[in-house]
Amino acid sequence: MTVTRTAFRMILGVAIVATISACATKPKLPPGVHPSVEVGPPLKSNAWKAVATAQDQDRIARLGLAWAEALDDANKTNAAEVRKEGKLLLPRSGLPRPSPTPGSYNCRMIALGKASLQGKAFESFKPFFCYVEIEDEQLTIVKQTGSQRPAGRLWDDDDPTRLIFLGSLALGDETAPLAYGDDPKRNMAGVLERIAPFRWRLVIPWPQSSSKLDIFELTPVDFTQQPQ
Repeated sequence: MTVTRTAFRMILGVAIVATISACATKPKLPPGVHPSVEVGPPLKSNAWKAVATAQDQDRIARLGLAWAEALDDANKTNAAEVRKEGKLLLPRSGLPRPSPTPGSYNCRMIALGKASLQGKAFESFKPFFCYVEIEDEQLTIVKQTGSQRPAGRLWDDDDPTRLIFLGSLALGDETAPLAYGDDPKRNMAGVLERIAPFRWRLVIPWPQSSSKLDIFELTPVDFTQQPQ
C-alpha cells in the first residue's frame, strides 16, 4: 500500500501529539500515598526582624560596608593603633557559640570612621563595667556606669557565629533605659560575636553618632573586681 506524502504527515503529527500527551500525564501514586511539600524550620532571623525597625535592619545588612569604610578612615590616620587592637578590629572574626555567660564584664569602646567632618577616625574610650543577664529567657546587656549607658536584648540569628543586639541608650541620671523603639533617636542595633575564649565584641554599625562603627570589647570581670 502506498502512503501519500500528505497522509504520512498526518500520521506523523498524530504520533507526536500522542507522545507529548503521554509525557504530560501525571504519574499515578500508589494507594494511600499523598503528595506533600517539605517545609523547613522557620528562620531564626524572623524573630528579631519582627522587632527591629526598617532603619536598623538596613544598618545590620550594611555591616560589611561599615567595617570597610571605618577601617579605611582609621588606617589613614591611626594605622598603628588599629594594628595594636588585632582581632578586635578585624571583620569576619566571629566564632561559633557566641552567647556570653551571664555576669559582670570589663567593657571598653572604640569608635572607628568619620561620619561627620567633626568626627575622629579612631577614638578609644576609658573602660567601664557592663553586665550580661537573663531576662524572660533572653540574654540582655547593660552598661552599668557612665553618662551614656547602652542596654538591650540579644536575639538568635541564622548566622551561627553571631547574635543580634537591639537596644537603646540611657542618659544622665535615668534609672532605667528606654525600651527599644520608644525613642528612635536612641535606638541601637548591631551584632555580638565571640572572637576568642572569654572575649566578645558588640559591633554597632552606622551608630547615631559621629562614627561609622562602634566596637565594644567584653571580657569577664574577676569576682574581686566586680562593681559594688
